Amino acid sequence: MAEGTSSIPELEAQKNEIAQISKKVLVRQDTWCLIDNKWFKQWKKYVGYDNWETANVGDRAIHPGPIDNSPLLRDDGSGEIKDHLIDELDYVLLPEEAWQLLVSWYGLEEGQQPIVRKVVEYGMFVKHCKVEVYLLEFKLCANKDVEHVVTKKFSKSDTIGYIEQEMRSIFNIPEEKETRLWNRYSHNTYEHLSNKDSTVQDAGLYHGQVLIIEERNDDGSWPRQVKSTSAALAYTNSTSSGSGDTRPYNNQSSTIATRSYGSVGGGYGSSSYGSYEYHTGGAGNEQPGLCGLSNLGNTCFMNSALQCMSNTPPLVDYFLQDRYWDELNNDNPLGMQGEIAKSFGDLIKNMWCGRYSYTVPRNFKMIVGRFAPQFSGYQQQDCQELMAFLLDGLHEDLNRVKKKPYIEQSDADGRPDELVAKEAWENYLRRNNSVIVDIFHGLLKSTLVCPECTKVSITFDPFCYLSLPLPIKKERQIEILMIAADPLARPLKMKVTVPKLGTINDLCEAVNKSIHIPASNLIVTDVYNHRLHKIFSKDELLSNIMERDEIFVYEIPSNLEENGPACMIPVYLKHKKSKTTTNSASSASTLFGHPFFIPVNGKTCSFVQLYSILLQQMSRFLKCPQTDEDWEALASTETEKQNGDVDMTNGEDYDSEKSDCEKESEADYDTDCENCKEKPKLLFNILSVNASGNLDVDQILNDGRALKLERKTPSIVGKIYLAVEFDERVKEKCFNEKELLAYNIHDSMNLRISQKKQVIQLSECLELFTTVEKLGADDPWYCPSCKKHQQATKKFDLWSLPQVLIIHLKRFSYNRYWRDKLDTLVEFPISGLNMAKYVLNPSHGPAVYDLIAVANHYGGMGGGHYTAYGKNSGTGVWHYFDDSSVTQSSEDNVVSKAAYVLVYMRRDAAAHSHHSSRQAISAALGAPQNTQVSSPDDDAASSSDEDCSMDVN
Repeated sequence: MAEGTSSIPELEAQKNEIAQISKKVLVRQDTWCLIDNKWFKQWKKYVGYDNWETANVGDRAIHPGPIDNSPLLRDDGSGEIKDHLIDELDYVLLPEEAWQLLVSWYGLEEGQQPIVRKVVEYGMFVKHCKVEVYLLEFKLCANKDVEHVVTKKFSKSDTIGYIEQEMRSIFNIPEEKETRLWNRYSHNTYEHLSNKDSTVQDAGLYHGQVLIIEERNDDGSWPRQVKSTSAALAYTNSTSSGSGDTRPYNNQSSTIATRSYGSVGGGYGSSSYGSYEYHTGGAGNEQPGLCGLSNLGNTCFMNSALQCMSNTPPLVDYFLQDRYWDELNNDNPLGMQGEIAKSFGDLIKNMWCGRYSYTVPRNFKMIVGRFAPQFSGYQQQDCQELMAFLLDGLHEDLNRVKKKPYIEQSDADGRPDELVAKEAWENYLRRNNSVIVDIFHGLLKSTLVCPECTKVSITFDPFCYLSLPLPIKKERQIEILMIAADPLARPLKMKVTVPKLGTINDLCEAVNKSIHIPASNLIVTDVYNHRLHKIFSKDELLSNIMERDEIFVYEIPSNLEENGPACMIPVYLKHKKSKTTTNSASSASTLFGHPFFIPVNGKTCSFVQLYSILLQQMSRFLKCPQTDEDWEALASTETEKQNGDVDMTNGEDYDSEKSDCEKESEADYDTDCENCKEKPKLLFNILSVNASGNLDVDQILNDGRALKLERKTPSIVGKIYLAVEFDERVKEKCFNEKELLAYNIHDSMNLRISQKKQVIQLSECLELFTTVEKLGADDPWYCPSCKKHQQATKKFDLWSLPQVLIIHLKRFSYNRYWRDKLDTLVEFPISGLNMAKYVLNPSHGPAVYDLIAVANHYGGMGGGHYTAYGKNSGTGVWHYFDDSSVTQSSEDNVVSKAAYVLVYMRRDAAAHSHHSSRQAISAALGAPQNTQVSSPDDDAASSSDEDCSMDVN
C-alpha cells in the first residue's frame, strides 16, 4: 500500500482541508484525480463531511480504510479504467492536492496507481474547461513495419511534436534520424501532420486513429515521397483557400494530404474549411445522397442523425441551392456565428455531389464540439440529442430576425383557442424565423389544471420534435442471490419482477411470493468485491439498484428473537497475505468469497459461542480437522513460524519471543499471553473490522470477556462487523472453494418480463402522449391563483404540424442510479400516417405523412451502435446507412425494434419539393438546373394538395 508519513490531522481538519481544496476551479493543464465514489462516500460519512450524516463520526467500524479504486478498473489487469463510467456516480474528481492528502492519511491499496487526468479546454468562442477522463487511444506504427502496431493513449492537449517524440522512443529511432508523422484515415488515404505545435484536438485526431512515423532515407528522400499533382484535394468549396493537398505516390491508388492548422481561438473561418475536409470514394459516379460517413471513434450517433437530415428534401434543397448564404446570422448571440450552418452546408454538398461513396465528417465534428462540449469527446452520445442540437444551432445561425424583441408570454384566460394560438405563433415568429421553423416547427397546446383551486392554464408552445412515451408495464427484473438461513443450503440465484418505482420492501414481497419467505425475514444488500457495499432499508427506492449491482438477500432465521436482544452480525472471509507491510494502516489480509450474516441471541456473546456459530455457518464449505494428524498436516514450516505468519492457536505463537496476540493485548487489556493457559487449537482468528472489511479494528480474544452486541435501530443488523481470518494453508486444506461459490438456479432465471404487448402501435404512443397525466413531486407547477407549487394535471394536444415531423420514441429511461432501454417493437406506417385525428385545430390543412428516414439504436444503455435508414429523394429507394457503408434495403426492413427516431414528411410538402429537389441535385452534380432527374414518386405525389402553412386561423 502506498502511504505517506505525515501526521494524520483530526477528522474536522481533514474535512475542512478537502472541502477547501475541492472548491478549486478547473484550469487548463491542471491535474485532477479520479477516486472511487463508494470509497469517497464512506470517507465523508467517517469524517462527517455532510451536515446530515454526522451520527457516527469517527466510528472505527465505518473507517474507509485505504483508497480502493478497483471498481473503476478493468478486470484484465491493464490498469485502464472501465468504459462508460459516470461522474459522481462511479467516481469523483478531486484536485491532485486533495488526492495526495487522502493517500497520505489513508493509503492506497497495494498494486494500484493514481488515476491522473488533465484539464483540457473546449469551446471556440466561449471557453469551457473539463477534466479529460477518457484519453484517446491511437494505433502507432513505423513506416518500415506497419504490421507492428503499438497502442498508446494521449490527451487532446498533447502536441503532434510530443506524439512524434513518444513514437521515436517506442520504435527506437536513432537521435540523428529525421522523422515525420503521418495520419492514416483508411487503407489508401494519408495525411502529413506537419505542424508539431498543433494539439491533438486542433488536428482533429480521433480515437483509434492510425499514426505512422517514417524515417528519412540516407539519400535524403522520404519513403512516402510527395509528388506534385493537380488533383490536390478531394474536395474544396468555393470559399476555401486551404493549404492541404492530396497527391498520388508510388503509382498506387492512394492519396496523401498535407495540412496546417489554424490557431485555437479563431482559425476556423470559411477560409480554412478545405483544409479540414478529406474525402475518398468511388470513381466519381455515385448516386447523389448515397454517401457514407466515417466513424471518428464512437461517432455513429452523429452519423445516424446526419443521414436522417441528409434524407430530408426541403433541408437538403435549401443548402444545395446555397440559399443559406443569404440568411446567415453571424451576430446572433444565441447562434454559432454561422459556423454550424456553413459546416453543415459543406457536408451536405459533399454527400450529394455524387463523387464520393463516403466522406470524413471531421470538420463538422470539430465545429459541433467547440460549441457543444458535451459532443466534443469520443464517448457514445445520444443521436436524438445531437439532432436536436443541430436543428437548434441551424435555426439560430439562420434566424432571419436580427434583433429579437422582448415578448411577455400570456395565458389564455378564457379566450378562444384559435385566437390564443394565432397570437402565440405570431409572437414566436417575431423572435424566431428561419428555414428550420419553416420545415420542422409545429405548435402544441398545453393545459394545466390545479388540483386545489381548479385553475386552468392554457398555453401554446412551439415544438421541433415529439418525444413519445412507450405504453409498457412499468416493471423491471432484478437478479438476486438468495442466502437461506439454513447454513447447509446452497444460495439460490433467482430473478424477481418488481415495480420500477417501487421500494426494497416490494423486492422482499416478490421474494416471498416466489419462495415463501416472509418479507420481514429478509435483509437486502449490495455486495461488491467480497464486501457489503450497502445494506438497504425497506423503504429505500429500487431505483438505487443499478443493473450491474450484485444483490444478495439474506434470510433471518425464524427462531431469532426478533423483538428481543438479538441481531444479525455481518461477517467477512479473509486470508492472510503471504507478505505484509509493516506500519501499514490497512489490514494484513485479503477478503475472499461472499460475506454472510450470523444470528446471535442475547446482548452478549462469549468467544466460544461466537466461534461455534461461525463454524456452523461455514459448515457447507469448511471442513474441520478431525484428528491430531489432520491438525499436524496444517502445521507450518519453521520458516513460517519464525515469520509469525501462521497462527493455529488464536494468535498465540509460543515459539516467538513476543506474539501478535501479546502485542495486541498489552495495549487494551494488559494481558500477558505467556501466562495464559493453553487453549484449544483454532482454525481462524476472529477480527472486528470496519464496514469495508479493509481495516482491522480489533482482534477478539478467548480471554473470558463477553462480546457486547448492539444493533442499528430499527434494523436487526448488528453495529459491529466481523471477519474470520484464515492462514493460507488452512484456506488451501480446509476450504472447498468450489462449494464456497456454488449456487443453485431457480426457474425464474429463465423467465423474462411479460410486456403489456409484444408489439406496440405508433398510434398508442401518440394517444399516450395526449392523455392527461399528473405532474411528479419533483416537477410541480406554480399555480398563480394558489400562489404555490402544485402537482397539477397536464395534457398535451397537437395544434399545428410542420412539413417534416420528427418523432422520438422514448426507449431510454434513467435516473441517477438506474438506466434501462426498451427494445419493444413499435410498428409505424411507412406511408400514409394520418395525424388529422390527433390535431385539435379545426382549420388545420392536410396531415398525411410518409416516412423518409429512421435513426436506429442497437444495444443497451451506455453503449450500442447507431445506424439509419433513408429514402433517397432522387430514386425513391430505401438505403441502410451504417457509418461509411451504404447498402440498398427493402422498406420491409425499416420497421424494427431498433427504431429510435422517425422522420416523416407531409405529402403536400413533398409534392411541392420535387421540382426544387431536381434543381438542387442538378446543381450539386454540376448540370444545368433544367436537367431532368426522374423520380419514382412523381405519380404518387398528389399535385392537388396545398402546401400547409402555420396559419392557425
